[in-house]
Amino acid sequence: MNQTPCRNLVLILGDQLDEDSAAFDGLDPAQDVVLMIEAREECTHVWSHKARTVLFLSAMRHFAHTLRARGWRVAYRALDVEADESLAVGLQAAIRIYDPQSVIGVEPGDMRVRRHIQDALKSIANFLDETRANGQKLFIDWREDRHFLCSLPQFRRWAGQSSSLRMEFFYRSMRQQYKVLLDGGKPTGGQWNFDAENRKGFGKAGPQDVPRPPVFEPDAITREVMALVEQQFAGHPGELHRFNWPVTREQALLALNDFIDKRLADFGKHQDAMCIGLDFGWHALLSSSLNLKLLNPLEVVHAAEQAYRKRDLDLASVEGFIRQVLGWREFIRGVYFLDMPELKEANHFGHTNPLPAWYWTGNTRMNCMRQCINQTLANGYSHHIQRLMVTGMFGVTAQISPQALCDWYLAVYVDAVEWVELPNTAGMALFANGGRFTSKPYVASGAYVKRMSNYCSGCRYEPETRSGPNACPMTTLYWNFLDQNEAAFAGNPRTALMVRHLQRMTPVERAQVRHQAQSMLADLDAL
Repeated sequence: MNQTPCRNLVLILGDQLDEDSAAFDGLDPAQDVVLMIEAREECTHVWSHKARTVLFLSAMRHFAHTLRARGWRVAYRALDVEADESLAVGLQAAIRIYDPQSVIGVEPGDMRVRRHIQDALKSIANFLDETRANGQKLFIDWREDRHFLCSLPQFRRWAGQSSSLRMEFFYRSMRQQYKVLLDGGKPTGGQWNFDAENRKGFGKAGPQDVPRPPVFEPDAITREVMALVEQQFAGHPGELHRFNWPVTREQALLALNDFIDKRLADFGKHQDAMCIGLDFGWHALLSSSLNLKLLNPLEVVHAAEQAYRKRDLDLASVEGFIRQVLGWREFIRGVYFLDMPELKEANHFGHTNPLPAWYWTGNTRMNCMRQCINQTLANGYSHHIQRLMVTGMFGVTAQISPQALCDWYLAVYVDAVEWVELPNTAGMALFANGGRFTSKPYVASGAYVKRMSNYCSGCRYEPETRSGPNACPMTTLYWNFLDQNEAAFAGNPRTALMVRHLQRMTPVERAQVRHQAQSMLADLDAL
């Protein structure tokens, strides 16, 4: 390693792989050094899926290679060389080596990481203040992450003092700000949102003519990382033999173009549907590339809109996809920074059950959970409805600790970074924040799963049955959840109909549901 002192030490984190990052503004490759750290703690603070770890480390190593090819000096601290236990340890070691005038970085998207780095910088700065003969202080320069289309100050202004936030209104303002899907200043197609057209199941025929996603064969760097992960994290969950995620910007652009060309046209209508053996369907598979900053959200949005206008694609599909990127993704990030740290500890219903062990193995008799979890373990991926209305919904009705389930989501998905994972899980899937940005808990009986998938076929349980030996846990626990929260839900227009259905049960039927639920809740691992 070149130990020549540098002017600026530029810290690039694993989810900041963007050559246009504000971190590089005003820098000089001849005088400045880029620092990248593979820290063991980032692979172990949750029980990280092997594919998630491989994706981050491989993408980081490829990015370092790209920067070196561009003429940058890169101080790369590898897990199998320097073996830093934490980002703080690696950062302090690099500062001692390079003795920089300044440390520059883009604000981390994880409050835990931000706190650890700030503490490390404060500690090393105090040390340098005492030891530097010239008395020069270490300057810390945190820069805004301009990858995002809504800055945090802008989001705070939009949110104001409101206790209830709704993505739809934020999304409309972003459409107007960036002039996306507008004709004459009005929403293309005469309305802002076509979500109602994007909820179809596959029907008895199942999915037809499903396009395959592009293949990214692991290169030497990725294979090296895969071997490292298998060696150092052998006991972690997940598989690697199907690893197929973009690890460079070039691959991410290929993935974007493939989605736009082959799947965007049919993305919308079946985006909520699920089917045994259908791992990806027409989904974009771009979230990991966006969250690593290999893709810019505006280029993704523009690509979709241009395809719509050039090829006359289905507007509901295009609008639904754009809403996820321009609306939901930006909104969720704003909520994270607005509501932390309280969001991480939120537990509106006071749920405390431990996470069943089969969340890590898929060894459950509930076929819907088995299918979604096994798919997750194989790919580090499942789509939004599988996360929201299967693994998440069960977590709510099974009264699982929100913190335990949020840690699971952060661990098992390749696209998981806390700014996006935590609000989606705690706020959307688990209603742990009491409806800060959702109007009701997203819960349903096994009938929903049956309508939107073929998971119930051949399952040990019967989705229509709420008590007895064949009772479906999704169904029993749903009705029990309504029973326990009847008064609160009766006063909410979005859940009042559910309560009216509950109240049609006889006292005997409700007692049977409670008894069945108590038996299930007492031993979730046995389901």
